[in-house]
Amino acid sequence: MPRSDHRSADQLRPLTIEAHIAPHASGSVLLGFGATRVICAATIEAKVPSWMKQQGVKGGWLTAEYSMLPYSTLDRKPRDISKGKIDGRTVEIQRLIGRSLRAVLDLQKLGEHTLWIDCDVLQADGGTRTASITGAFLAARLAVQKLLDAKRITENPLTDSVAAVSVGLFNGEALLDLNYLEDKDAEVDANVVMTGRGQFVEVQSSGEESTFSHTQLQELLALSQKGLAELAAAQTAFLAKHLL
Repeated sequence: MPRSDHRSADQLRPLTIEAHIAPHASGSVLLGFGATRVICAATIEAKVPSWMKQQGVKGGWLTAEYSMLPYSTLDRKPRDISKGKIDGRTVEIQRLIGRSLRAVLDLQKLGEHTLWIDCDVLQADGGTRTASITGAFLAARLAVQKLLDAKRITENPLTDSVAAVSVGLFNGEALLDLNYLEDKDAEVDANVVMTGRGQFVEVQSSGEESTFSHTQLQELLALSQKGLAELAAAQTAFLAKHLL
């Protein structure tokens, strides 16, 4: 069955990256996975959380926040503040973004700095968390360069790149980088986070009222690895252009 956007099963959506979209952030990008568009910004504070000082933990910290703007979906999505609490999905994604970035960040080399990652979804068409992780790394790398240029740190604390992509079984076929129409009706969906060197950071996979075999899981992982290698190459090309 042809995909709604006429891609092949193993084809990423068009990737777009615009740098310096938020001038007051230490580093920022507007990243697009097809119609999904996310502003990812990194801000550096010259302090660490109080719990680190209380527990005598050395080095810096990274934390992430994620939100879907009210007009990012077809039906207006109320802001969390209007509900008086952050919903469970938002908390889950924020933690995933934070874990993904910390997997490639040497907190000792960051020094006594907190790197804040803010991911705000402008337009949602599936894969908002994977786009957020992929863009957040780029924003963080741009921010870290400012610390290096200002000689506030002596070594790059980012040990590798990190990116994420979705895969799933839709009408029995393994597909890469699901859009919303595919994601909402997928029998199985998964989000895979991987470093530029090909190491897994996280694999989230679940059957949606369905089950999947070991062979199908291996097929999904192989598909994700292909897409993630392409995303890592795109990140490298982007940074080569913007870290002159």
